[in-house]
Amino acid sequence: MRNPDQLERRIDALEQLESWLFHDSWSPLLRQKSEALVAELEAINQRLFQTIRHDIRQGRGAETLRTWAASMSGTHAEESYGSLDTLISGVLDFKEPPDAIDLEPEMVFYQPTPARHIFDFIERASLTHQDVVMDLGAGLGHVTLLTAICTAAQCVGIELQPAHVASARQCADELQVHNAQFIAQDVREADVSRGTVFYLYTPFTGGILRTVLDTLKREAESRAIRLCTLGPCTTVVANEPWLKPDGACSAKRTVLFRSV
Repeated sequence: MRNPDQLERRIDALEQLESWLFHDSWSPLLRQKSEALVAELEAINQRLFQTIRHDIRQGRGAETLRTWAASMSGTHAEESYGSLDTLISGVLDFKEPPDAIDLEPEMVFYQPTPARHIFDFIERASLTHQDVVMDLGAGLGHVTLLTAICTAAQCVGIELQPAHVASARQCADELQVHNAQFIAQDVREADVSRGTVFYLYTPFTGGILRTVLDTLKREAESRAIRLCTLGPCTTVVANEPWLKPDGACSAKRTVLFRSV
């Protein structure tokens, strides 16, 4: 468990220890030993995260993160999070943004894409240096940053919340991820003319989604584009006659669509 590679075992142990520490029946000595073990395991994790951050700065992030993702690819429900998310959260180490601005009724409260879906997208999209990936409703930038680290594509996160954008930019700067860009803007007003691949984790619904899809349809009239969706918006996108999915459609995993 003290081996850096045994992250999943440490995560399980930390969860169990922290749940036990809520009980008042423990003796002072047992509580002290448990707290010391928690501190030790958390320190091992922090050293691991720092090592991975160093690899990213040195240009080795793609190999390192892909290896971890492959070793931690468990099966979970659609929007559940697991040990891979703990790893990614520790590596990206976002600075907590202040309170968010009020959202319109059709805008969905921010929730990051579970990491396993991001790596699934990266593996299946076969991105190259000629691609420009635009994450529409990027939040803190998990998709944008991981895609930029793991591929040669230019990656752009478009997010309405300025505080989220500031946190994402700070993370990109600290990790020296130069092919990631973040824009604080309403996606309905954004310039998407450079995009070749667009990512949507159901950041909005109804009329806003309709407006964005109509914009992308106009883009597809002059060039080929792809959309990657996750969650309820997949059903809407699957009904667009100008898009064709690569394989079966399911809201429980990322689906890639191509313009036709």
